[in-house]
Amino acid sequence: MRPVTDPLAPLLDLPGVPDAVARARDAVAEVHRHPTNRRGWPATAAEASVRAARASAVLDGGPAEIPEDGEVSDPVLAGSLRVAEALGPLLPTWERAPMQALARLHVLAAADLVDKDSLGRPRAGLGVTSRLDLLAGFIAGGTKVPGPVLAAIVHGELLALTPFGTADGVVARAAARLTLIGTGLDPKGLAVPEVAFLRDANRYRDTAVGFASGTTEGVTEWIVYSCQALEAGAREATSIAEAAG
Repeated sequence: MRPVTDPLAPLLDLPGVPDAVARARDAVAEVHRHPTNRRGWPATAAEASVRAARASAVLDGGPAEIPEDGEVSDPVLAGSLRVAEALGPLLPTWERAPMQALARLHVLAAADLVDKDSLGRPRAGLGVTSRLDLLAGFIAGGTKVPGPVLAAIVHGELLALTPFGTADGVVARAAARLTLIGTGLDPKGLAVPEVAFLRDANRYRDTAVGFASGTTEGVTEWIVYSCQALEAGAREATSIAEAAG
């Protein structure tokens, strides 16, 4: 066992986690080495971003298809697409002031779902603020666990907290995506784990509930599953690169 100097370090000793992390890392690294992504990555990253936004919207009850005229009227899909477009510019804020970035993600995701006074404001009670502060500390450098693990914790904790009460799923998945980019695991945002979450939505929701329970088994299953989804997201990214090539 390693010394517990990093609060999240013990997660790396959970059964199956080290192997799952290694496979996820290798899969994403391989995608970045794809010939199409060496020079043409802006186009493949843009396609990955749209696919991620659509899948995330469906998981929150929105439609999958963007109208041919480009005019998106569904509030969930519109919010998810706004969030996707903002991730790149928002990355420096995410790394420096995660709470501010989370608030901005909610403003974008829920703009058409709640009144303006509720946008970007975490709900009161049940330790929401203290848990968000703790999470923000990890995001801003308070842990050295690998990107797949940190992204899983960010994602799972935001799903469990439902900090805003609306569009929390879209916000959680976007925050996980920012984490994957910010940790350097997927700096170009090529992987699309959101598609894997959607394809097995029941398992996604069940494992998220297990994480929220706080049991060792639940946390372990969520981290391993998140890594597996990232592997699948890398395969999705490969298909994007091959189609573009």
